[in-house]
Amino acid sequence: MHILIIGAAGMVGRKLTQRLVKDGTLGANSVEKLTLVDVVAPERPQGFAGTVVAREGDLSASGEAEKLVEGRPDVIFHLAAIVSGEAELDFDKGYRINLDGTRYLFDAIRLAHDQDGYKPRLVFTSSIAVVGAPLPFPIPDDYHLTPLTSYGTQKAICELLLSDYSRRGFFDGIGIRLPTICIRPGKPNKAASGFFSNILREPLVGQEAVLPVSEDVRHWHTSPRSAVGFLIHGATINLEKVGPRRNLSMPGLSATVGEQIEALRRVAGEKAVQLIRREPDEMIMKMVAGWAPGFEAKRATELGFTAEKSFDEIIRVHIEDELGGKL
Repeated sequence: MHILIIGAAGMVGRKLTQRLVKDGTLGANSVEKLTLVDVVAPERPQGFAGTVVAREGDLSASGEAEKLVEGRPDVIFHLAAIVSGEAELDFDKGYRINLDGTRYLFDAIRLAHDQDGYKPRLVFTSSIAVVGAPLPFPIPDDYHLTPLTSYGTQKAICELLLSDYSRRGFFDGIGIRLPTICIRPGKPNKAASGFFSNILREPLVGQEAVLPVSEDVRHWHTSPRSAVGFLIHGATINLEKVGPRRNLSMPGLSATVGEQIEALRRVAGEKAVQLIRREPDEMIMKMVAGWAPGFEAKRATELGFTAEKSFDEIIRVHIEDELGGKL
């Protein structure tokens, strides 16, 4: 198989690449070529026996989507996006990257399909930001799309495009609505949700972290390990079982910030918890007020998507994957 990962330099893209290299297969097929693209050149994976192409590329730039499709990848993972906080601060950039780039990719595939019948599997990373307050708890699978941010609006539009292009037979698409990923490794990014990871990641290594919201904020989470599992399963699942509703809310864990902190206390002790500093941020509090507290995710669960069951487990996954299994 030839696999294309757009957004391969990001955290999820790197972990997905590592998983594909480690497994050497995707479903029942061997992975023979990896094409890795991002606005900064992704690192070339070590230990991969097949062909690797790793290069810079901006999906929203003229002609870039056509170049990516020239090699006729069998599976395309579309992970490229700018995150929620940045999309809210820079309106034009958000729509250019998150909407226009996606449309260019879909149209490049459509034109290739018209030329020679090309029809890849396309796995698109959507977001739970496609819904917004007032929200029931848990949120059912058939709940209407009511985004309250530019980022959520961009993802919702792309979901509709994915469904229509799939219906027309241009590609076999599936949209994976990722929960907020926690604990994100590395340094904080511009995502408004970043504090969910910061208040755990930094204290685990003895560093101070800022909490900009109250402890009663409830949200929907999953680990990076589970997020990669969602993408792999989405690339290999029988789409006849998914049916025409191609965008799925993934399983996850509903927890309050206070419950996160209690899990940190159980796993790492009181000393870690004392490193959390409360600094209310009006912009973030306003955004968080409209975020999803939790989903039923019944369809995805029945289709075999799985995630963690407790925040203690999410923290331990981070310790295993990022801290060598030790505090």
